[in-house]
Amino acid sequence: MISNITKKAIEDFLKDGRRLDGRKPDEFRKIKVETGVVEKAEGSAIVSIGDSQVIVGVKLDVGEPFPDTPDKGVLMTGAELTAMSSGEFESGPPGEDAIEVARVVDRAIRESEVINLEKLCITPGEKVWMVFVDIYTLNANGNIFDAACLAAMAALSTARLPEYKDGEIIRDSKKKLPVDGTVVSATFAKIGGHIVVDPTMEEEEASSARITVGVKDGNIVSLQKGGDGGFSDKEIEEVLGRAIKHSKNLLKALK
Repeated sequence: MISNITKKAIEDFLKDGRRLDGRKPDEFRKIKVETGVVEKAEGSAIVSIGDSQVIVGVKLDVGEPFPDTPDKGVLMTGAELTAMSSGEFESGPPGEDAIEVARVVDRAIRESEVINLEKLCITPGEKVWMVFVDIYTLNANGNIFDAACLAAMAALSTARLPEYKDGEIIRDSKKKLPVDGTVVSATFAKIGGHIVVDPTMEEEEASSARITVGVKDGNIVSLQKGGDGGFSDKEIEEVLGRAIKHSKNLLKALK
């Protein structure tokens, strides 16, 4: 856990409009995106936001559709916050933090409808393509949410859709996964009376509340709040506007 001295230093710096790492309150760290990093996956990407680094692999398989959506493919998102990426994480089954990361990324992808699930139907009510998005942290220094969302989107955008013939999956297809548009997320942390974007791990630990905003084509598609604290209506309005602004730069990083 963060020490009281570090927490006070973070708060004191913010009073002067600065952060411990030299950034302004509304400034992202440097973003780097690399795709095609896992040979056996249909799609993959590594994304770095500052010192935080996440790898995502996309795998497709054939399975049965859900009963209420017999003519649509299935999206499954999982996350693992690996022990090697931070001393804060432990080995073993995914904990609450990992489940939350998976849920936030899944919701952004699902609610934005960037994957055309209807085009993933093979035989209505019987066989559909199942899209598995697997998220792993390589290094964790805050804001895993946005790094994971960017990596998932980069992996999906470059993923190939296998062919299904005579009960067999042919994975050397050059057909692309039906992806329509791009969704990104911007995460904010509230520290005292200040709200910062792209928080480091220390800033996350010093914060009372966190909110992640999913944006597609300038429209808000998802929200996820964390922490025991809250945001006022005015603060929410401010965060949404800042998220839309940041989405443009996040899209540039992907392209």
